[in-house]
Amino acid sequence: MTSMTPSPSFSLTVRLEIPNRVGQLAAILQAIGDVGGNLGPIHLVDQNRQTAVREITIDATSPEHEEQIIQTLKALPQVRVLSVDDRTFKLHQGGKIRLQSKIPLKNRADLAMAYTPGVGRVCREIAQNPDQVYRFTIKHNCVAIVTDGSAVLGLGNLGPEAALPVMEGKAMLFKEFAGIDAFPICLATQDTDAIVNTVKYLAPVFGGVNLEDISAPRCFEIEQRLQQELDIPVFHDDQHGTAVVTLAALLNALRWVGKSLERVRVVINGAGAAGLAVASLLQRAGAQSIILCDSQGIVSTSRPNLHPTKAAFAVAQTGTLADALVDADVFLGLSVAGAVTPEMVMSMAPNPIVFALANPVPEIQPELIEDKVAVLATGSSDYPNQINNVLAFPGIFRGALDSRVRHLTPELYLAAARAIASLVAPQELQREYIIPSVFDSRVVRTVAQAVAQAAREAGLHQR
Repeated sequence: MTSMTPSPSFSLTVRLEIPNRVGQLAAILQAIGDVGGNLGPIHLVDQNRQTAVREITIDATSPEHEEQIIQTLKALPQVRVLSVDDRTFKLHQGGKIRLQSKIPLKNRADLAMAYTPGVGRVCREIAQNPDQVYRFTIKHNCVAIVTDGSAVLGLGNLGPEAALPVMEGKAMLFKEFAGIDAFPICLATQDTDAIVNTVKYLAPVFGGVNLEDISAPRCFEIEQRLQQELDIPVFHDDQHGTAVVTLAALLNALRWVGKSLERVRVVINGAGAAGLAVASLLQRAGAQSIILCDSQGIVSTSRPNLHPTKAAFAVAQTGTLADALVDADVFLGLSVAGAVTPEMVMSMAPNPIVFALANPVPEIQPELIEDKVAVLATGSSDYPNQINNVLAFPGIFRGALDSRVRHLTPELYLAAARAIASLVAPQELQREYIIPSVFDSRVVRTVAQAVAQAAREAGLHQR
């Protein structure tokens, strides 16, 4: 199952040689449109009296759709396909990040201060006053992005090498949005003890640890143990980043429909790391009625041998996801594509709120229900109301690093969620604008300030 809407994720740059005649380009563009391609920029590369060379950017819906577009162009008379570039793969060519020095080394004096012998003075200072490591090294502004590759995006257990492009992307986001230096640490082990010990061994370099794409339930133990054994903030983004942004969007969606979190009936589909974290933060925020579902249906107290992380949210009701959604006010999908049908949405309470957050394809295609719900959100940038973790983790770490927070707590996550929600002013709130854009320059600053303030009030800061 693929997206119904062309996306930059499946984007081509095609270079064509075509006859330099009136109407030739129009015919090519019509052919692309006829097979569902979405046109982007068109550039004239070269031209003479007989031919023209043009580069055309085209968005598709899937790799198969990309191939269909290419074959359509190759079949056109008098058109030569000179080259085809997949823009996503081209962007990743050679990696997306690099290490760069902050100071130039132009002469012997620079070298003597930056390295030996001058650096020895700084080493002795840190040895005598360990806290000075935050003043004289990268540690004060550096985060380790740690994964074992066991739960890469929605793709599954791909291993550490295949996880590296995601971790590089995460490092880019830290830098671009919060000015934080972050580095991918992709571990060639999925043993819990080995992961915990490795991160502990690496911790002296970093001011914080962002755990990423580690499968449940191991991720819970890894995070908990690292929080207990390290004196720097540890954050599992798949859990808490998702929970913070989901709560922020839900608070504004509920304001739009005139309902309160304390009184609505919430159904969460997906009992992995993200689903359980969302359920936990919603409870902290005041939600009273939450039904958690997994691949077997409603997580019920009647089930034997429930894992403790699920048992905490078990209810007396039994049945399927469809049963749970009857008269529900809110659906939060953190599961798999196609889990929900239009009929299930129609069974919900009036003015339903649907967050279909499965990636890369949501639990239900928005086009099927956009006129049947009061508010709709997805995890995709192709639709309004994108629930994107980049709204949370850069600001949370910015605030935590600036305040030298030792541990991140649910109180700090609640502060972050409320800060994000506050950036949509009451007069701006509408069904397709319940959450600020990831490019809103206020987000990181506002979240960082809220986290720092909450840390001071809780006595969690060291600065």
